[in-house]
Amino acid sequence: MATSNQRVGEYVLQERISGGTFGEVWKAQHHVWTDQIVAVKIPTDPRFLRNLQHEGAAIHGLQHPNIVRAIGFDPYAEVPYLAMEFVPGTSLRPLIQNRALTIPDAVAVMRQVLAGLNHAHHANVVHRDVKPENILIHERAFRDGFAAEGVVKVTDFGLGKASTTTAGSIALSQSMDSPGAREIAGTLDYMAPEQRSGANVDPRADLYACGVVLYEMLTGERPAGTDLPSDLNPATPRSLDEAFKRSYARLDKRYASAEEFIKALTPAGPPPLPGAKPTVGRIGNSIRQCPQCRQSIDPGDQFCMHCGIQLVEHIRRCPQCGAYPDGTDQYCIFCGQALAELSRA
Repeated sequence: MATSNQRVGEYVLQERISGGTFGEVWKAQHHVWTDQIVAVKIPTDPRFLRNLQHEGAAIHGLQHPNIVRAIGFDPYAEVPYLAMEFVPGTSLRPLIQNRALTIPDAVAVMRQVLAGLNHAHHANVVHRDVKPENILIHERAFRDGFAAEGVVKVTDFGLGKASTTTAGSIALSQSMDSPGAREIAGTLDYMAPEQRSGANVDPRADLYACGVVLYEMLTGERPAGTDLPSDLNPATPRSLDEAFKRSYARLDKRYASAEEFIKALTPAGPPPLPGAKPTVGRIGNSIRQCPQCRQSIDPGDQFCMHCGIQLVEHIRRCPQCGAYPDGTDQYCIFCGQALAELSRA
């Protein structure tokens, strides 16, 4: 077990970030350049050294603003380690648990996750363990917004070079947060059907997992049965229901690439004819259109039904069920809560 102030390669361990039965992640600084802060992953069980070797091989050369960058790697040192970019902030998990994301936030996060995975896929690397714990949110996101470049980063490519992935092989990844069969079973919820069976997988397995994560960001729950995100969160645009359905589908019906998924998250509609004006909606004698996708929007919309962008400065929500009533509603159409005195949150 590693300890604070222990020297590991070029780095001095400062503070344990996470850990479990099979491995730990530490915040560390370079032993000479003390302003260089990194995250150091150390396997604590020799049986899971192979996962560290997989991750080091997988992320070598993956230079992308939405992928945690490798800085140093020595799987044969006395204390094997992988040094990575340190991302101050949090994983995506607490934001889901606290329902801290708006619909536009969720779309912005998923677009960046898919952009990072798309880069990895073009380098012939499939992540195989996409889940909220492996999606890091930089603290800048809370100041600059979730659409700011590089505030969302995919990490933990420990299975990225494995030919097959099973419950046993994901134990190290799961243990980075909390050990035990319960956590391993949780990861299975993100695994595509072909992956659960132990078959070789391609990038579409990551897209299935992204569909599960998208559903969680929109609803706070994992998919079950045939429920669409809008069944749990009525404010979800139809386009996001469709994006989820295409990702959370049989292999032959799933998106073929991350680029397809990204395009589905922000449908632009057909291109206008030369000289044509954009389609608009009207409020009285004024013209209203979405400032992002330029599609027609209804006067009472708080979010664009086409691209999901937030349209109002303050969102009006029902305090009882969390639905999004129209500005003129006196009662919530979903739960009946009186809204006459409801102020905009």
